[in-house]
Amino acid sequence: MTAGSIVTGTFPSVGDVGGHSVVMHYGHIAGEYAALRTSAMLVDRSARGRLRIAGDKAPELVTGLVTNDVLALQPGHGQYAAALNPKGKIVADLRIFRFDEHLLVDTPPRAHPGWLALVRKYVNPRLAPYHEESGAIRDLGVFGVQSRRIVSEITGLTGDVLASLGPYAHARAVLDAETSVDVARVPDLELEGYELFVPHTAYAGLWQRALVAGAVPAGLLAWEIARVEAGRPEWGLDIDESTIPQEANLDELHAISYTKGCYVGQEVVARVHFRGHVNRHLRGIRCGHHEPPPEHAALLDEAGKQVGDVRTSALSPRLGAIALAMVRREVAPGAMLRVQSPPPASPDPHAELQAELFALPFPLD
Repeated sequence: MTAGSIVTGTFPSVGDVGGHSVVMHYGHIAGEYAALRTSAMLVDRSARGRLRIAGDKAPELVTGLVTNDVLALQPGHGQYAAALNPKGKIVADLRIFRFDEHLLVDTPPRAHPGWLALVRKYVNPRLAPYHEESGAIRDLGVFGVQSRRIVSEITGLTGDVLASLGPYAHARAVLDAETSVDVARVPDLELEGYELFVPHTAYAGLWQRALVAGAVPAGLLAWEIARVEAGRPEWGLDIDESTIPQEANLDELHAISYTKGCYVGQEVVARVHFRGHVNRHLRGIRCGHHEPPPEHAALLDEAGKQVGDVRTSALSPRLGAIALAMVRREVAPGAMLRVQSPPPASPDPHAELQAELFALPFPLD
């Protein structure tokens, strides 16, 4: 029985994400989600991929592969970015953490193979040795109103140190003579939260310490509700290799530099920024308190024209039925759209949901 099972009184429900076994829930999704605003959500983020790229040339080589300016990062800092193909489409979105002698690049589980392929193609391992760390290093997330207190208690880092960290900045905590943990402040849910990169052998003990400190174990389903509310795209669900960075709101998420040097796919991104626009954007839709809109459902305007489609949907205890959707740019937030379920669902017009369009993230109330 896992530590989470002891607390909740039930075995976790497990699913598969990108070939990785992931806990979907611990028996009470609403309670796991509620922990964000009552204590803190404790979630295993280890299904994400982690690649260590070492050497003096690593920042220079990686900055030539991504949309953000890795060379501008100082040790102890990090950033969000995307890696693109030559046509400017997103191969992977990334979180890049700079250390004194290496970069740790963290990717969504479905995007990790594409990122690895890019690195193998463009990064000379004699100049910048790279090592797969997804098995050796695990990722423990603590998010919510009590996250700072809990992380301070289990790592020994003071609350002042944690509070001073900017987005994706990180600090090292020494647990014992042989074990250290890198603690990064992560804005992925649009509220205070931290991810702890911890050696595999120390993970279970740190998880148990977080439970004792008051964190509530949470699975992927509770995380997904909060992610959709925050408007954060997930590669393979909301964005993929058909998506341009600006369509995924990566400008607003500070993932693009327009002053750095060249990188793969730059021409498309620069052309959109300086001379044009994209034809669609990732938006939010809200359907009252019905069931969540079906994923891949079409979104129709008042004339019956399709103007978008549903990506990830969720039933939020706070907002009701919500979803991320890719919607044409001419449809303004506040518009009312019809949700048409994809086949083989019934085309009965009386079964269609009404959805209000929102800019992301969703409003707090």
